[in-house]
Amino acid sequence: MTVATVWPRLEQLLPLVSKPIQYVGGELGGVRKEWETTTVRWALMYPDAYEVGLPNQGVQILYEVLNEQPDVLAERTYAVWPDLEALMREHGVPQFTVDAHRPVRAFDLLGLSFATELGYTNMLTALDLAGIPLLAKDRTDEDPIVLAGGHAAFNPEPIADFLDAAVLGDGEEAVLEVTALVRAWKEEGSPGGRDELLLRLAKTESVYVPRFYDVDYLPDGRIQRVVPNRAGVPFRVHKRTTMDLDQWPYPKKPIVPLAETVHERYAVEIFRGCTRGCRFCQAGMITRPVRERSITTVGQMVKEGLEFSGFSEVGLLSLSSADHSEIGDICSGLAEQYEGTNVSLSLPSTRVDAFNIELAQELSRNGRRTGLTFAPEGGSERIRKVINKMVSEEDLIRTVVTAYTNGWRQVKLYFMCGLPTETDEDVLQIARLAHEVIKAGRAATGSKDIRCTVSIGGFVPKPHTPFQWASMSTPEVIDNRLKLLKQAINSDRSLGRAIGYRYHDGQPSLIEGLLSRGDRRVGAVIRKVWEDGGRFDGWSEHFSYQRWVDAAAAELPTFGVDLDWFTTRERDELEVLPWDHLDSGLDKDWLWQDWQDSMSEFEQDDCRWTPCFDCGVCPSMDTEIQIGPTGRKLLPLTPVGSGNG
Repeated sequence: MTVATVWPRLEQLLPLVSKPIQYVGGELGGVRKEWETTTVRWALMYPDAYEVGLPNQGVQILYEVLNEQPDVLAERTYAVWPDLEALMREHGVPQFTVDAHRPVRAFDLLGLSFATELGYTNMLTALDLAGIPLLAKDRTDEDPIVLAGGHAAFNPEPIADFLDAAVLGDGEEAVLEVTALVRAWKEEGSPGGRDELLLRLAKTESVYVPRFYDVDYLPDGRIQRVVPNRAGVPFRVHKRTTMDLDQWPYPKKPIVPLAETVHERYAVEIFRGCTRGCRFCQAGMITRPVRERSITTVGQMVKEGLEFSGFSEVGLLSLSSADHSEIGDICSGLAEQYEGTNVSLSLPSTRVDAFNIELAQELSRNGRRTGLTFAPEGGSERIRKVINKMVSEEDLIRTVVTAYTNGWRQVKLYFMCGLPTETDEDVLQIARLAHEVIKAGRAATGSKDIRCTVSIGGFVPKPHTPFQWASMSTPEVIDNRLKLLKQAINSDRSLGRAIGYRYHDGQPSLIEGLLSRGDRRVGAVIRKVWEDGGRFDGWSEHFSYQRWVDAAAAELPTFGVDLDWFTTRERDELEVLPWDHLDSGLDKDWLWQDWQDSMSEFEQDDCRWTPCFDCGVCPSMDTEIQIGPTGRKLLPLTPVGSGNG
């Protein structure tokens, strides 16, 4: 069976839309295979625009891992902008892949990677454009298996009605295991149809199939229990953890975008996981344990990735890149290797207390200084203890002064508003900190030509964190604090004019809170928002708070709950949470104790450098922390700019 491309029909529409280049495909690093020569076919989607989705590391890794299999085909699809959506509906053009412009419905699997919950409405647009029924129960053997992954998949309950399956945790081995199951099922003649395939996936205990679980509710709206409704389906589904990242040096051939994207660099994940224990940070909690890539693998990946792609920036990625046990040697080795070239290094996530003068000098060695962002998260020492962000004011001032004296003229400081126990005074301390940063920078450099930008995000309690029980502040409270903060920053005009101020108001955060901690009843709200025109909710210019409020008011009372019930209500210890049957490895009793510790402002150490404090991950997942130092240096040491490279 061959599958016809939709390109001839699509091409006629492209002159009529903005940024048509994003739909064309053919990028360096892209893969096109013959349909007939492959057995298992994946469409991989990052449910946002091309410019946001293409650089996504997770999708690029899975795309390459799958396409390395001779009988597997993987192509990419992204959310289309509303202008093209309207034309596709008018002319009957279905959701397509950018690689070969094949219709998404023709694939065996549609894998969606959700980094944020605000992409849920874009998923519904893609399903609808593809001709795939929105509800999983309405799909037939002619439809792909719709499978979710990414951080938001650790609570897929709000979109359970729309999903056939979800995978928790690392995807490299998981997609190969799913592929093997699909391959075997197809080779046997697809016995039992779609239902049998989903049952085989569920029995692995690492693929969650929502339809095989029933949810019972108590009269007050809380969940009573979540139980399997089929024999052989596990009570709990476990996350996947890829160990020994040196065995998975992807992406080897990064996709080089045709259109402008949010990140244009070769990104190397230098380690995965984090045990700093910031209580708000879902990424740090669900990706444990820490697994480092060795310095030699990092060096080899950078060499091959730059040679293939021609990028001029290398991003050393992780949740806290400067915590790598050999970060100094990695940076100095790469700086020496690429001295005299146009290649620059960046650490997109740098802890205040891990940045030092050596790192600053290596990152700016070739004269190009990429942006520096530090995240104290909380303005006052007290609130930083509550959230376990162990950064002192002295650390922050010293770090920023180090950057200023090494030639940086601008740094970005990231904070959150709406944290548990937060008061107006905690937020006003951000202004005082920013003033101190500018004063210290001016004193150290003798120059007034320095700036800092204060960026504020709204706190959203996330599943599998100690704050999963916390209540959210209302948008009114957050917006009032943001207004007071702006006044405080500008109260000293001399200092205030050197401080930029960016913030997200409280409304999108509240909706993200609904979606992050919701259960299956929230699916009706998502569908209503989508039917009322909701698209690209992660973009402020497309997001409509009123649309979400109205949809919640229309749908939730049927179940005896409302928007506040999901967002501003604090949960108690014994409440069954919507994701309790999804095992991230973290012990729920440990999370609850850490939540209690936060209320007493107790700081938890990092178990990388201290004895285990029994969060549960290593024994329950049969894993362990993998860190250096290896004692090796970056090889080969021949500088690229010497004429030999």
